[in-house]
Amino acid sequence: MKLRGRAHKFGDNIDTDIIIPAIYLDTTSEEELAAHCMEGLAADFAQRVKPGDVMVGGLNFGCGSSREHAPVAIKAAGISCVIAASFARIFFRNAINIGLPVMVCPEASQNIQEGEEIEIDLAAGQIKNLTKGTSHQAAAFPPFLQEIISAGGLIEYTKKRTAIP
Repeated sequence: MKLRGRAHKFGDNIDTDIIIPAIYLDTTSEEELAAHCMEGLAADFAQRVKPGDVMVGGLNFGCGSSREHAPVAIKAAGISCVIAASFARIFFRNAINIGLPVMVCPEASQNIQEGEEIEIDLAAGQIKNLTKGTSHQAAAFPPFLQEIISAGGLIEYTKKRTAIP
């Protein structure tokens, strides 16, 4: 599975309150969550994102509460993958559970800049910066995680696996 898009770069310790402010946690509308994603740091983020774009963070991305709203807001905004130097464990798992690929790669996190064109091969774990002509190696997604991502998340994956013919 290959992904391609422009980079939207953020720093270290991006917590779930920054990703989606608590005032919007009473909604289940993915469209509304997307409209307010990252608004505390970049008020125009939702307007700038194009489907397939990539979010790049630093250390401890997704720290804070365990709210599932954060990865939902990111995915609904059009982000195809989040690359970071490290993730809060609960954010990492919540992202996989909704079908949002997340990749740990400190070198890519440090070297990718805002607006650069990025191509990601999830199966190989390869992150290419097409703007700079460089590449970085992250851990490849194991086949079962690729299946969860491809299915659109854990619920859809489970539905497919337990479907009665």
